[in-house]
Formats: sequence, C-alpha cells, structure tokens
Amino acid sequence: MKVTVIGLGYVGSVAAAGLAAGGHQVLGIDVDHRRVNAYREGNVPIYEPELDRMISDLASEGDRLRFLHTDEVDEDLGDVVVIAAGTPPGEKGASDLSQVISAVAWVVEKQKNRSVIVMKSTVPAGTGLRFIQSMLEGTSLQYVSNPEFLREGQAVSDWFHPDRIVIGGMDNEAIDTVRRLYDGIDAPFVITDVTSAETIKYAANAFLATKISFINEIALLCDRIGATIDDVAQGISLDPRIGSSFLRAGVGYGGSCFPKDIDSLDHTAMRNGHSFELLRSVIAVNNRQRLMPLNAMREYFGSLYGVRVGVLGLAFKPNTDDVREAPAIDLVRNLADEGALVRAYDPVAKANAARILPESVSLTRSLAECVDQAQALVLMTEWPEIVNADWEDVAQQMTRPLFLFDGRNVLDPVQMQRCGFLYQAVGRKSMTPVELVGQA
Repeated sequence: MKVTVIGLGYVGSVAAAGLAAGGHQVLGIDVDHRRVNAYREGNVPIYEPELDRMISDLASEGDRLRFLHTDEVDEDLGDVVVIAAGTPPGEKGASDLSQVISAVAWVVEKQKNRSVIVMKSTVPAGTGLRFIQSMLEGTSLQYVSNPEFLREGQAVSDWFHPDRIVIGGMDNEAIDTVRRLYDGIDAPFVITDVTSAETIKYAANAFLATKISFINEIALLCDRIGATIDDVAQGISLDPRIGSSFLRAGVGYGGSCFPKDIDSLDHTAMRNGHSFELLRSVIAVNNRQRLMPLNAMREYFGSLYGVRVGVLGLAFKPNTDDVREAPAIDLVRNLADEGALVRAYDPVAKANAARILPESVSLTRSLAECVDQAQALVLMTEWPEIVNADWEDVAQQMTRPLFLFDGRNVLDPVQMQRCGFLYQAVGRKSMTPVELVGQA
C-alpha cells in the first residue's frame, strides 16, 4: 500500500521506517524544513538504536521511503495516512492537540480520494469521535485509532515484535486496511471501538507508572524498617500475577509519555466527573522521588553552596537522547539553584540537555571529566558506560567525602562501600563497617 506518515519525531520516524521495511511505499512528511532535510541527507535527527541504518538503507531503494516538507506535497496521499504529530502537555494537564488538529485539517484539504486516517498520536479518549463528527463528516476519509506502544531506546525492536496491535474503528473495511499494514508481524490484534482504543494507551501507561510509584513507596518503607527493597521486589515479582517489569525502585519515571499521559488521563477523568485519587497519588509519589538525591545531600552536607556535584546521566532512560521530564534535569536545576557546583555527563543527551539547563552547569565530554575532584556523585541514568565504570578509579579521582547516591539502584552496595563511597540508594539497607568486614 501507499502510506503517508505525518510527523517525523520518535514515533513517526520509526513508523515510516517500519512500514517501508514491511513492503509499503512510504512518504514521510513534516512541517520542519531542517528535520526533513536531515532525513533526506541520511542524518536521523533523533537518537534511536538501529533507526539511522534502517532509514538509510530504505531511502536508498528508490520510492520505498521518501521525505517531503508539507509545502512540497502535490500528490495523492495514498491508501493510509498515519498521523504521528506531537501532543505535548498543555494547561492543567490537558493535552495540546493543536498539531494533531492541524494535521487532520491538512489531510482533509489535500486528500480527495478515499483513504484511512490512522491516529498514532496519543490523544485523549473521545478525541477520535469528535474528529469524525466535526472534521471528517461528508469526506471520503475513514478514521482508525491505532495507538503506539514503542519504548524509546527499543522502538525498532518493538515495531517488529509488538506485544499487541490495537485497532479501534467504526468501519470494517478501514479496520481491515489497517490490519494489512502489519502483514508479516506476529502479534495478537485487539479490535475495538475508537474510544476504547484511545483509553487502552492511557490505561497501560498509567498502570505501569502505578507499579513504579508503588515499589518506590515500598522502598521508603524498607528504609524505615530495615528491609532491603531488592529482595522484596524479587520476592513479589515471582508471583506471575505481578511480574518483574517496572519493579526497580529509584528516582521515578520521566520521558515524553508517562508524565504527559498520566496528567492527561487525570484531566480527562476530572472533565468527566471522576476524581482519580489513585492516579494523583502516583503523580505525587513520582514528584517526590526525583528529588530524593537532593534531600539526601542536604541532610549530609547541610548547605549545598559550593559543593562539587557530578550528575551521571541526563536522559530519562538509557539508549535515548530524550531529556523531556527527565528526573536528572529537575535535580540539576535544583542543585544549581542552591549554589552547588554542578558537572553533568551523558553519552548522547548532552546537546538536548544544554538547551534547557542553566549556563552555570558544566556539561562534560567524558565520565572522567565529570567525576574529577567531585565531592558527591548522583547516578541518574543507568547507561552501561556509567554502571560498568571502574569505580575504584572513580573514587580516586574524587575528593572526600566521596558521597554517592545511586538513583537507579544498579550498583553493588558492598563494592561501592569497599571503594570508599558513602553509598546511598532507594530502599537499600545501609551496611555498617562491621557488616562489611563480615562479608570480606
């Protein structure tokens, strides 16, 4: 089929490449001239493992994958038009749908032949029906909700090996057309109505966020009663009703999806007369978690003015350059506000972080430069380069007191204390020197 993908961000670029790899003829378009030009030149402007090679290979195969600016499009948009425009957070948790509305309006104006609009953008429940009733009435366009479940850093693999494919629509022929987009991909299909499909995306993210906040609450209890969160998490994860995913305690979730989608779901609930108290507690817990390292350093150092702090990792998770709603960004800003001398290091997110962090923060080119002469370190993103560092060497490059806060609970507490660190984490029982001697 001929497919047009509107919006070449994280979701749209992966969708365009995945559909082209699946044998479809794909046109990717965007309103950003620089982004389109970058794709044309084979330079993928976002960091996503395997995506640059995949797009380069497909774009070299003639018409398999092309890129145009919206002003340049003068052709039929094809059988399917995939909308992957951004839905950033708006006021009071509401989703800003301006980009999506503009994209739908553009398709209505451009496409006169029958086509199926496939909504990949995450939009609040009820949005699709409003589009059908207000914008698509009297046109030859059908509408299908087909939410994405791509994880940044693993998006290419997720495209070809999804857990499920959700399709919500009102027209059986349109639903069948969208099913055929995924020929060759082995995954269960969930066929439902438009509003239920929209809700599935929000409900999935809200449930995962709830697991994260729940295990963080248990971790804080472990700190109070002397239990170890790693053992507790392992013990409950072996229950097949619970599972092991999203049960690592730490500084909480971030990124472009969870915070935005959870706020949006809470806003949708409020607009429809439902007070979603559980979800609000999830948000409150997460907001608290991301500042735990700051509070721990305040407790130890007192004033943070002049304290040399190295922040290890800025992206909200490994294998991405995305710093949107990253816990590390909040931490760095607060440290700078309190007068700490902050250095920060991230293998790929430095450029994105530089646009939003205070000028007083030094973004280093290497891990060694970040830790040099630091009095305190905070691990905020579990990049392999950071986790697998030579921590004895790191300790030797620092100056006392060698304070280390492991915000992702990924380092070995015994090893860290043997290296000389004053090690703290989330829900991990601190060991006294006597206990360390006993394990030597």
